[in-house]
Amino acid sequence: MIGIVNYGAGNIFSLTAALDRVGIGYGMVNNVDDFDQYDRIIIPGVGHAGAAMQKLEETGLVQYIISLKKPVLGICVGMQLLTSFSEEGEADLLDIVPLKTLHFDKRVGKKVPHMGWNSISPKMDCPLFENITDNSYFYFVHSYFIQADEQYTCAFCTYDVTFSAAIQKGNFYGVQFHPEKSGKAGEQILLNFSRL
Repeated sequence: MIGIVNYGAGNIFSLTAALDRVGIGYGMVNNVDDFDQYDRIIIPGVGHAGAAMQKLEETGLVQYIISLKKPVLGICVGMQLLTSFSEEGEADLLDIVPLKTLHFDKRVGKKVPHMGWNSISPKMDCPLFENITDNSYFYFVHSYFIQADEQYTCAFCTYDVTFSAAIQKGNFYGVQFHPEKSGKAGEQILLNFSRL
């Protein structure tokens, strides 16, 4: 069973619809006690990283999330929350993965936000990408990106700059794309996470 952190900053409906499609059970994590009901946790997120971090702090869940030993998946802004800092709101984040979230503006010559389908190059040893071929396409919507890094990046994507399409540190995983909006490949990501 997957627990979805419900802190008011996620497009939860599309995520739950995708989990329903692939037959993965889930429930909502509204407080610290709810974590114990689930063996995997998803942190969804859309919108502003600084505001999302503030909402997460208001729930009182921050220290508990940082201390989790079970698999955790951050999606989009939920992934960015795993990093140390975001230029969006100049916000300090969870600091689980020691990377920064940066703005595309001034770093790319293309339209911002980066929106639509783009191919990724996963590292084949990352269990999140089992049965996902190189250059598979996923759906992105974001104006901020996480630095590409050989240690923590487990899938790369390029939009003028090469950035982290996915990251991993121990039991913490993050994907910048929306698996719930990425067709069969995205559903495979959710299935892989459910089996970690």
